[in-house]
Amino acid sequence: MAIAYSSHPLPSTHALIIHAGRMLLVKRGRPPKVGCWGLPGGGVELGETVVEALRREVWEETGLTLTAAHYLGYADAIEHDEDGRVRYHYVILYFRGEVADTAINPGDDAAEARWVTLAEARQLPLTDAVERCLAWAGLI
Repeated sequence: MAIAYSSHPLPSTHALIIHAGRMLLVKRGRPPKVGCWGLPGGGVELGETVVEALRREVWEETGLTLTAAHYLGYADAIEHDEDGRVRYHYVILYFRGEVADTAINPGDDAAEARWVTLAEARQLPLTDAVERCLAWAGLI
């Protein structure tokens, strides 16, 4: 859940999931970055580990069960408003994930989810994280 104008940065976790030469992308249905395509994931809830949050978020957004997660890196995502105030600040941990199956059943957090090739992905409005994680994983 996006929290605008939080008093502190919020932890988030996302997964680069690739199967048979295609990566899993979700179309964001909520702020920030509504309408952009990115990696499945979201906020860490109180009492959850980062990996537990990643498994929950991947399930909620795609209906897929994450079976493995390997840390790739982290980035700050900071968005300012027109007055220069910080509207959103997330500290995002990125993982390379594996799933048990590939039949997608998008949840209400994602407007859409699909498996795409790298060429197909580059035709979509992507979040910065997609290219960053592909590079971290040595795939581009």
